[in-house]
Amino acid sequence: MAKKTVTVETSMEKGFKLVSQLGNHTVYVDQPTANGGTDAGPNPLQYFLLSLGGCISAISRIAAKQKKIPLRALKLTIRGELDTDVLMGINQENRAGFGAIEVTAEIDADLTDEEKSDFLAEVDRRCPISDNIERATSVSFRLAEQPMSVNLS
Repeated sequence: MAKKTVTVETSMEKGFKLVSQLGNHTVYVDQPTANGGTDAGPNPLQYFLLSLGGCISAISRIAAKQKKIPLRALKLTIRGELDTDVLMGINQENRAGFGAIEVTAEIDADLTDEEKSDFLAEVDRRCPISDNIERATSVSFRLAEQPMSVNLS
């Protein structure tokens, strides 16, 4: 079995802004100004849905190449709805995450609608992000052994 470890480090700056160095890319996470952020980047929920879209797109290219399907284009619309009262601490009854996520795909390839559906189902089965959403993945939290000495104010 081939294994790969993926690590992301992020640092909180003032307000809601986070900065991460991902290989050669500096990525910002923030909140819109209406929510107290500086709108320096997408919010975490947008990145979460984007990661699903990015994974589906990459696996689509891999699968199409393997199956010798000339995939000309793929357009995805990904929607999720959640109860914001939970993340704001107003409600503790419902779950904090998306209740459901819907992926709508437009596939430009010489395939019938049934073949496109089968292809999309295979991509979903092979997509690590989709797998992590559909199946319970344990998440553990721990404190770093050496606390940092940074003032976030």
